[in-house]
Amino acid sequence: MMYYRLFADLVVFIHLAFVIFAVFGGVLIFWWRRIPWLHAPAVFWSGWIELSGRICPLTPLENWLRIKGGQGSYPGDFVGRYALSMLYPSDLTRQHQLILGMLVIFINVALYGYVFMVRRRQRKKSQ
Repeated sequence: MMYYRLFADLVVFIHLAFVIFAVFGGVLIFWWRRIPWLHAPAVFWSGWIELSGRICPLTPLENWLRIKGGQGSYPGDFVGRYALSMLYPSDLTRQHQLILGMLVIFINVALYGYVFMVRRRQRKKSQ
């Protein structure tokens, strides 16, 4: 039973890391030019999940693991208190989901646009 709880917590951390990567991972383009091949699909997926109102497959997996682990509710640990409330806010409405989805896309389009403009200028200067 304890292993299910640990795996459920691991799923939450992976889920949270994915969300952070989808929102802010575009910054990594300054250090790793190939990050868009990983990051763009993450932005697309997270934007689509939010805009379509669907549920990420990690959520049912986590719930299944918690049920198998005998947890009816989240414990008062770090995962239950901080990570879960960030991923699953109690007052999340459809309108909030739409705003979040658009923010993910807007932040990353702006970031990629800036990086591409800077690189384009650098190429023109070097020619």
